[in-house]
Amino acid sequence: MEKMMKKNKVVIGTRGSKLALWQAEWVKAELQRMNPGLEVELNKIKTTGDKILDVPLAQVGGKGLFVKEIEEALLRGEADLAVHSMKDVPTEFPEGLHLAVICEREDPRDVFIAPVQGSKFKVQSFRELPQGATIGTSSLRRACQLLSVRPDLRIVQLRGNLETRLRKLDEGQFDAIILAAAGVKRLGWEQRITEVIGPEVSLPAIGQGAIGIECRIGDEFINTLIAPLNHAETAVCVRAERALLKRLQGGCQVPIAAHARIERRAESKEANREVLVLDGLVGSVKGDRIIKDHLEGRPEDGESMGITLAEMLLAKGADKILSEVYGSSIK
Repeated sequence: MEKMMKKNKVVIGTRGSKLALWQAEWVKAELQRMNPGLEVELNKIKTTGDKILDVPLAQVGGKGLFVKEIEEALLRGEADLAVHSMKDVPTEFPEGLHLAVICEREDPRDVFIAPVQGSKFKVQSFRELPQGATIGTSSLRRACQLLSVRPDLRIVQLRGNLETRLRKLDEGQFDAIILAAAGVKRLGWEQRITEVIGPEVSLPAIGQGAIGIECRIGDEFINTLIAPLNHAETAVCVRAERALLKRLQGGCQVPIAAHARIERRAESKEANREVLVLDGLVGSVKGDRIIKDHLEGRPEDGESMGITLAEMLLAKGADKILSEVYGSSIK
């Protein structure tokens, strides 16, 4: 274990997009608020996912594309901690690194964004889109679920940061785009949201809306420094979703979604019981087959619930969808 060294300066590894920098700056501000006098520097790192913008993520490996170079900087000591969007974080970590903290989650849902005409949206809701409308999204998960409701839609690849995606919409390249609510809200563009899409229509990505902090396992000082940023309820939910993903051996080539939440249910006038509610989904790329299931249990059993729900989905036919894509069955 690295010695508990008191440092006056820590370095955060982050991607350079506006949203990534917002997240890193938020962590920096929180650390400085709790530790007056602490100097925090951002090390902006270009990842493979930032460099390859003309190819669908599913074709270039998906998970890990936005974290690999940042993890290498952690291992080389060029960063003390890394701030990630949880939906980009693989379920396996390089030796010596771990996911130490999951911060409080923003809205995990997807949003529908239509072009603005004058002072109004051209289309008021997803269901009002004309036949054969063009939707921009880079996510197989979103495409699959939207096509299952509206098979007439034309789904077109949309990569790039949030500003780029909104610009392409405004230029008329799409009839609408689908984004994560969290990023739109964090960057102050909430007025662009035409409609929030409920989980019953588009179940969110694993970890969507949550910020994760990764660091070296042996760095006691950093682990202690960032521990107060962990949000227990969010951590329980996101770890349950990630356990499902890990059991399904899921990459970006298959539409996989999960959403966990804690509900407080009245047991009596005096007491509430906390229930972890977990929904999971595996779909075909074209949206013609969607397998969903649902599980409820105790928050402390979150990770085992994620595994159980994954096995329920496999038993209902998700194994066939996965084996078609990966060429071998998931045992």
